[in-house]
Amino acid sequence: MQWIALRWWAEAPEAAATGPVPAALPMTLETLGWWALQFTPRVAWLDEALMLEVSACERLWGGQQQLMRLMSSWNPVPDSRLQKVQGATALVALARLRLFALGQRPPADIPAALPLHTLTLARPHLDVLARLGCRTWGDVAALPRGGLSRRFGAALREALDMAWGQHPERHTWLTLPDVFEQKLELPALAENANELMWSANRLLAALQVWLRARQRGALALELEWTLDLKRYDGVDLPPYQSITVRTAEPTQDLAHLRRLMSERLALTQLAAPASWLRLRSLDTQPWAGASTSFLPEDNRKGDRLHEMVERLSARLGPRAVQVPVPRADHRPEAMQDWRPALRKVPPPAKQAKAVVQQPDSLLPPWLLREPLPLEVHDGHPWYQGRLQSLVGPQRIEAGWWGDGAQDEGGHLALRDYYVAESPEAGLLWVFRERPSGCFAASEAVRWFLQGIYA
Repeated sequence: MQWIALRWWAEAPEAAATGPVPAALPMTLETLGWWALQFTPRVAWLDEALMLEVSACERLWGGQQQLMRLMSSWNPVPDSRLQKVQGATALVALARLRLFALGQRPPADIPAALPLHTLTLARPHLDVLARLGCRTWGDVAALPRGGLSRRFGAALREALDMAWGQHPERHTWLTLPDVFEQKLELPALAENANELMWSANRLLAALQVWLRARQRGALALELEWTLDLKRYDGVDLPPYQSITVRTAEPTQDLAHLRRLMSERLALTQLAAPASWLRLRSLDTQPWAGASTSFLPEDNRKGDRLHEMVERLSARLGPRAVQVPVPRADHRPEAMQDWRPALRKVPPPAKQAKAVVQQPDSLLPPWLLREPLPLEVHDGHPWYQGRLQSLVGPQRIEAGWWGDGAQDEGGHLALRDYYVAESPEAGLLWVFRERPSGCFAASEAVRWFLQGIYA
């Protein structure tokens, strides 16, 4: 087996001790473990080091040295130094990492010549073992097994057996949760949106690591903060406040998510200072990657259209930015509806069935919001002069399923459509309303203007 031991340090190597990972790191230990899962599925924390067992997958990365170079180039904490060494067992790799942190070269005979202070289970007994003349792992391993186990515990003897590969290693492997959820205690009470956003950046960085490891894109996130007061100005306060951030398309773009969250927080008033933050994923989808082009004119700088729409929706409110949504209706004025841009719409497979059009229909580029009634003289429609029919009729019957309270129009539409020419207005799209049923003889024929051709 081959192991790689990793540790992050913000200080200089000579100031580093063999304690735990410094708390100044902008990521939690759980997040760093998620980052390592992209290299191998066998990842575990052992004392202060992140251990990766890579014997089964190092060939896929081009060898162990190439893998270690990739880890350095993909360092999730660029402001901190990534220390990494390899070893035949997890304990050997951890011991070499501790020597590297202290600036000491590893001995030639490994593991027998490794100093005792690099073995975790031997640290509580260093003074006693030194009086026995034991300075290295090999000195302790040479002691009688029974006496060593009775005097220092069976765990020390078992650790030495694992270091020599005589006993199987047992580790608690890290796994990715199905849903992202992390809490963070704020370093100080946050009293405004800027202070909340400063701490939320750490949770967003962890979210990006989780999304990449799960190969998913975020569609909806919830940021929740705990209020530090239960009552303010004589008013009982809820224990939490929260905002929801939604995107039109799955994304792993940390900068875009940060901008959206900043816009939403800027419109939110904190009821009281906050002491804790929690970020949770509400909706994600499999990530298919980003499509790019080799043509320079296709790779333009700036935000994409849906990102601009999402940012404006977060800044101005969901109802201030609307998009057209197709509807299953033959009537031109009801073929689409306007809804908030961030409102969840049916998937593309369902949208494809929403609009039903005749293959030979000649729809104009400009439709009136409401059909305009036309004057009729001697049985002919007029609009800035007498209209002359050029193409038609195209007959539709629709709206019989509508509900007047919910569906636009909400009435049966029996229409014959024509492309007509006006002496002054040019080409027009008009229709004649056909009478229905037993009232056909008594109802007058009405004409309407529906659209104008440019």
